[in-house]
Amino acid sequence: QVQLDESGGGLVQAGGSLRLSCTASGRFVRLNTMGWYRQAPGKQRDVVAVITSAETTAYADSVKGRFTISRNNPKNTVYLQMNNLQPEDTAVYYCYANYKGSWFNTPADAWGQGTLVTVSS
Repeated sequence: QVQLDESGGGLVQAGGSLRLSCTASGRFVRLNTMGWYRQAPGKQRDVVAVITSAETTAYADSVKGRFTISRNNPKNTVYLQMNNLQPEDTAVYYCYANYKGSWFNTPADAWGQGTLVTVSS
């Protein structure tokens, strides 16, 4: 079982920046793809950015050029640097990780509990 602990959300004015962090703990032998999703009120949860264990990245079109995802493998941590935030970025941001609990298990998914990002205009 893997636990994902997120931090870094909060209230910021439009044009401002925030940095989200997510650290994985528990029993696992490998973290595969990690990423960030977000869910705005009344909307479905959508992918924001993902990063593979080889640090290949992909972004939603709406955040390209403004958000940067990175990871620190020795610290089992993934980050999301968010610049030039806009009111439409307001959402609960969830950390995601695909992991192997042991070398004999199939990969499984873990989710954080979410951190709220509010951008005021």
